Amino acid sequence: MKMEVEGVNYHIELLNEDKDQALVFLHGFTGSTKTWHKIVPHFEEYKIVLIDLLGHGGTDSPKDSERYSMEEQLRDLEKIFDLLELKNFVLAGYSMGGRTALAYACIFPERLSALLLESSSPGLKTEEQRSERRTNDGSLAERIISGGVISFVDSWEKIPLFKTQEALPEPVKRAVREERLAQDPIGLANSLIGMGTGAQKSYWEAISQLQLPVLLVTGKLDEKFTAIAGEMVSLMPNAEHREIMAGHALHVEKPAEFATIVGEYLKMNFLGGKS
Repeated sequence: MKMEVEGVNYHIELLNEDKDQALVFLHGFTGSTKTWHKIVPHFEEYKIVLIDLLGHGGTDSPKDSERYSMEEQLRDLEKIFDLLELKNFVLAGYSMGGRTALAYACIFPERLSALLLESSSPGLKTEEQRSERRTNDGSLAERIISGGVISFVDSWEKIPLFKTQEALPEPVKRAVREERLAQDPIGLANSLIGMGTGAQKSYWEAISQLQLPVLLVTGKLDEKFTAIAGEMVSLMPNAEHREIMAGHALHVEKPAEFATIVGEYLKMNFLGGKS
């Protein structure tokens, strides 16, 4: 379905609409709602909401990079959740989508019953780190525009973060590549500039105030984000960290195991019966 929010047409998929408890998934950079299609059959007891974030998938790609700021994205999501009449729902996010989900939870904690973060972070801690990252993301954005999506995806697939995906079955690798290639270069570039890790503010201090249940899931082979999750869980009052023998994209590399961990966590927190 399409939903217009502040002049932007969002692509949203709804499944199991008769269920009370909602589970919302936010994808990562270069992703879309398609990234979750192998996961959602494991959650038939939940209303499933899949959203293409700004500049991704079937959602519009505005030309103004300022429209992509994290604050704008969060306001859009809040409007979408209002229009869908979601209350006390579970919000899940992967990588960029996890940063977005965490930022949303810090601003609208009363809306959520739980937060699920896959390979995510609260952002960079210092302005020096953020400034350096903004410079790098700006250069990458320029290369996406000048070189095109195919050239970008060819290099993006080879970064160390996705090394473990080389061992995936060919059909899975092909599906991930096709999802990336289907993106709009303007959307990807502006997403990097507007809501990249360097552009968003740090939520490291805010997470200590987050009282709702939080599950952090990382791949043991993804040492960077596993270390970040370990530090996060030490600061959060009601958080749990689980690891899977995989890399960065757990839901792609080990979908059944990832879904089992998430499903067990939700049942353990008695969320399935809430509305």
